[in-house]
Amino acid sequence: MKNIAIFYASSTGNTKAIAEQLSKNLDGIKEYNIKLTGCEYMRDYENLILGISTWEDGKMQEDWEKSWEEFSRIDFKNKKVAIFGLGNQKKYKNNFLDAMGKLYKQLIKANAQVIGFTSTIGYEFEKSEAVIENSFVGLALDLENKEDNLKKIEEWTTILKREFK
Repeated sequence: MKNIAIFYASSTGNTKAIAEQLSKNLDGIKEYNIKLTGCEYMRDYENLILGISTWEDGKMQEDWEKSWEEFSRIDFKNKKVAIFGLGNQKKYKNNFLDAMGKLYKQLIKANAQVIGFTSTIGYEFEKSEAVIENSFVGLALDLENKEDNLKKIEEWTTILKREFK
């Protein structure tokens, strides 16, 4: 695979755990916690995986929020980017994974080629900024209400291995 890295931020450790699992599945690729590194190293990679969680009524995780200005200045031209998002589809059914949708919109604005869309089938929510034409703009995870998360991660990893070649 071409050079690839995971960038994430995590308040409770859940997003970090998913990033670590993805790294393991992708032969130990480099992980960056943006709380510690910001977005600076994103420019060094052709292929990126970004991990974000949605909080409360659609807010981004706080370290993403703090890094947003820096992130918004990056030109992602000639970069493939995959996104994974964590949220709660039952408690926040009107803004499930909205932070992932916000990341996607900025990536498109910044010329990225976003890959790794997944199906909305099997999820129960009303609205989400992370849905385009009946697909999530990345890997959608609900650790509190879904039991097939490891299977979804494995399947998504297989797709990314093909896409990142």
